Amino acid sequence: MIETPPPIATQAFTDADAAVSRLEEIYDRNTQFLRDRFEAYLNGQAFANHVRACYPFVRMTTATHARLDSRLSYGFVAGPGVHETSVTRPDLFRSYLTEQMRLLIENHGVPVEIGESSEPIPVHFAYRRDINIEAALTNDAVGMRTLRDVFDTPNLATMNDSIADGTIELPPGVPEPLSLFPAARVDYSLRRLYHYTGTDPEHFQNFVIFTNYQFYVDAFVQLCQQRLASGEAGLDAFVAPGNVVTNSARLGGGTVGTAPARAPQMPAYHLMQPNYRGITLINIGIGPSNARNVTDHVAVLRPHAWLMIGHCAGLRNTQRLGDYVLAHGYVREDHVLDHELPPWVPIPALAEVQVALEEAVGEVTGLEGFELKRVMRTGTVASVDNRNWEIAGPSVIRRLSQSRAVALDMESAAIAANGYRFRVPYGTLLCVSDKPLHGEIKLAGMASEFYRQRVGQHLEIGLKALERLKQQESERLHSRKLRSFAEVAFQ
Repeated sequence: MIETPPPIATQAFTDADAAVSRLEEIYDRNTQFLRDRFEAYLNGQAFANHVRACYPFVRMTTATHARLDSRLSYGFVAGPGVHETSVTRPDLFRSYLTEQMRLLIENHGVPVEIGESSEPIPVHFAYRRDINIEAALTNDAVGMRTLRDVFDTPNLATMNDSIADGTIELPPGVPEPLSLFPAARVDYSLRRLYHYTGTDPEHFQNFVIFTNYQFYVDAFVQLCQQRLASGEAGLDAFVAPGNVVTNSARLGGGTVGTAPARAPQMPAYHLMQPNYRGITLINIGIGPSNARNVTDHVAVLRPHAWLMIGHCAGLRNTQRLGDYVLAHGYVREDHVLDHELPPWVPIPALAEVQVALEEAVGEVTGLEGFELKRVMRTGTVASVDNRNWEIAGPSVIRRLSQSRAVALDMESAAIAANGYRFRVPYGTLLCVSDKPLHGEIKLAGMASEFYRQRVGQHLEIGLKALERLKQQESERLHSRKLRSFAEVAFQ
């Protein structure tokens, strides 16, 4: 026997706003049901039956291949049939879900259905933050059943990325997926984001910069504080780890929240704008594992673009310290995605992002056309998993030469590859901080002076590139080249 809340009938909607409201109604009712039962469990109440509540779903049924606009990269199903996805946190994803369902309704001329799915909500995910279950796990004296006997708990075996990776195998009669991520997979990442970055997912913006040095964070924090203090229109607040919120002077100013005693592993900072159109910067530190880890989780928020803005080793003698490298290809020897995305899969440059980055370099440096080549080179970036690649032997150097790589770092390929994998527009602009193949290695004094001279300009370029991307319609920015043969409808 299973104790569940009273069933809610599935209902069809032709209005996307009303559909999202129904999703919220089901989600709020079911998570409150779980919280009430869990708190009773902690207080010693015995449960004879298993307690379960399920996520809401969105479903669309079509009988034709026809759709209205072939220019779109999303907003339509691949073919006739039933398509469905479970949904979590409709409050957080309201704008996103409304847009996705509006396009489906318009493109196919049929309603979407909203109801209760068969995917259980793990009791941990009924709470916005992690729950303290220590009492329930140790209170054997009152004869309490173990947590998993009473409630559904996270099943990591089902929280995979088989939809995104194209490896999902559906039994006959099961609906085709409507989105890349089912609800529990999203919930898992929402909690990982707070764990790693120190900020709640509500603060993440749709345009993201990843960096590998604290210097960029310092420059970003200073710039954001200046812009908020000036009362600049369109900026609401700045959020730092610990959910420390500084409001714009235009909105009264002031800071609330307490910084954590210890910095999170990959701290995030958010320049907030209405409708999530601001900028998030995350210091991922050094290494491809961090790069893959954080992008695995940021991807569930469906950002409009992410950029890697960091330092690299210049591989050509003609380069100078401080020159920029705009990546148009990647040699992926970091190995963190070899299973999900084999190295033979090409990671294409996205024209919209490339143009935005190049134009931003020109605007900030004052150079254009042939003169821009003085400070920026477009070419292949190699990413490796060995930080001491310089002393790894001649075979490494030979492979780099054969690939025609112009720069090397440890993070860019993983960030671009996961952007490709999760259909998030990506780009890379690196700054040459050393040239180890040519005797210019990074030493403490030289590095500090280099960082002072270049970080501010490099960050400004990245921010201006994102402002250019914001001006593009989302249908243009989300390139069709990132979509597979049989693609899900949700962006």
